[in-house]
Amino acid sequence: MSEGPDEGVATVPVGPASRVLLHPLSRRADGAEWIVGRGETRVFVALPAQGVEVLDLLEQGASVASVQARLLAATGEEPDVAEFVRDLLALDFVAEVDGRRISSGPVVPASLPGLRRRHVAFLLEPWVPLVPAVLVAAAVVLLLLRPELVPTYRDLVWSPYGTLVVVGGAVVGWSIVLLHELAHLAVARAAGVPGRISFGTRLQFLVLQTDISGIEIAPRRHRLTAYLAGIGVNLSVASSAVLLLGITAPGTTAHRLLAATVLWAALPLTFQLMVFMRTDVYFVLQDLTGCRDLYGDGGAYARHLVRRLRRRESADQDPSRALPAGERRAVRLYSFVLVTGTALCLAGFAALTLPAEVRLVTEAAARLASPGSALDVSDAVLTLAAIAAVHIIWLVTRWRNRRDRRARAHRRRSAHA
Repeated sequence: MSEGPDEGVATVPVGPASRVLLHPLSRRADGAEWIVGRGETRVFVALPAQGVEVLDLLEQGASVASVQARLLAATGEEPDVAEFVRDLLALDFVAEVDGRRISSGPVVPASLPGLRRRHVAFLLEPWVPLVPAVLVAAAVVLLLLRPELVPTYRDLVWSPYGTLVVVGGAVVGWSIVLLHELAHLAVARAAGVPGRISFGTRLQFLVLQTDISGIEIAPRRHRLTAYLAGIGVNLSVASSAVLLLGITAPGTTAHRLLAATVLWAALPLTFQLMVFMRTDVYFVLQDLTGCRDLYGDGGAYARHLVRRLRRRESADQDPSRALPAGERRAVRLYSFVLVTGTALCLAGFAALTLPAEVRLVTEAAARLASPGSALDVSDAVLTLAAIAAVHIIWLVTRWRNRRDRRARAHRRRSAHA
């Protein structure tokens, strides 16, 4: 039984006689490597087989020197086990060193903790993906038979009042977004991964996101189901709305709202194709290509190319050269998509979204400066409030996420001080 206060990782001495107690770690073989991690903190890394062997020996109570001696006898090589333990400390994988508790980073709480694995285990059944597939097929057949039901952009403006359009779109749109994220959470929970829903940012976009770190340990079919669950929800909602359009009278409020719902559910799927922003399709692509960090490695390669153009680096300093051939090709191709997509997305924001917002704000301010009816004034106030709220939440979310990343980086640097 350990005693005394918890120690920070920067003050923990690790010597040849040190014995280490690890937190419970999950693992899965992945080719020549292993994915190893701690579910409570959502930290998962790839380790070579020898690294997993070291973990096994440490978990059996062997000292650092003993582990090093065993590896030397077995392989003829003498790895730095003490340095490896320090890396484990930085990852919050170590609970105790020589009986002294190690202060750990914050445990990330799960969203909807009352949702148990047994409640949603059926979502991993092979028949579940057939549900959105059948709904989509039925909706496509109906639209082919009755093309007048195909929604257009005009259906998004389903009311003459801007406030109703904005508020209605926000309520229904964000409800679909929440269902999308709940689908990720539920499938991950079925696979034994806690999951957490929170706000995040992707370039200029404010998004709701689900952290399902730990799904890497699950079998591939379960991983892909978790990644694609949200898209399945969007397709199901859009297809169901199309089918309901077929039984509602054209011109009615219900018909106009259903047509708008089809677009509110379907249009976000175009966002999912923007793989340069780590969308659902990005994670599918990363998994299928076998890449560990497609976004990070692609960004590093793009920055290397920029430095080469400026003659600050040589080809020998290419960070992708350390990757396996297949992964290297995927990273280099993705770096082009990353740079091009980011540039086009920001250009679109500057050319389209920003002017549209400026116009909305200008018109709303003009109505407040020369007030007419109470309804016009209310419409202007709510429009301004909605736009301001989105930008404030975006700024707060981005600041918070950057702060958390800096805190994690500082902790890891402290481990090696």
